[in-house]
Amino acid sequence: MSDILACPQCTLQHTYPDGANYVCADCGYEWPIAATEPDETAQVVKDANGNVLSDGDAVVLIKDLKVKGSSTVLKMGTKVKSIRLVDGDHGVDCKTDSGNFLLKAEFLKKV
Repeated sequence: MSDILACPQCTLQHTYPDGANYVCADCGYEWPIAATEPDETAQVVKDANGNVLSDGDAVVLIKDLKVKGSSTVLKMGTKVKSIRLVDGDHGVDCKTDSGNFLLKAEFLKKV
C-alpha cells in the first residue's frame, strides 16, 4: 500500500496506472508516470573535492588554466557565479570577466 501515490489534486490515494499516466479514481485527474519517477539518466557533476555541483552554484578555480587558442589565462582563485551544467567532456558552462567558457569540474571548488 505504501507504493501507491496520492493524487496531486485531491490528495486521496485511490490512484492506478493506466498506460503512461496515473489516474485518480475519485476526481479523475491524470498525470504522467514519467514525471513522478526519478530521472536515472541525469548526469552527476562533482567538483575537485567531491561535492555535487548544480545549476546556479558559485565555484572557485583551483588551478591556473590556459585558454586554448588564446593568450588568456584564468587565474587560480577566480570566483565564478551562476554556473550551468552541460553535457559533454567539459561539464560546466560559466561566464567570467574574460568571457564565456566551458570548464572541467575537476578544476573547480564549490564555494
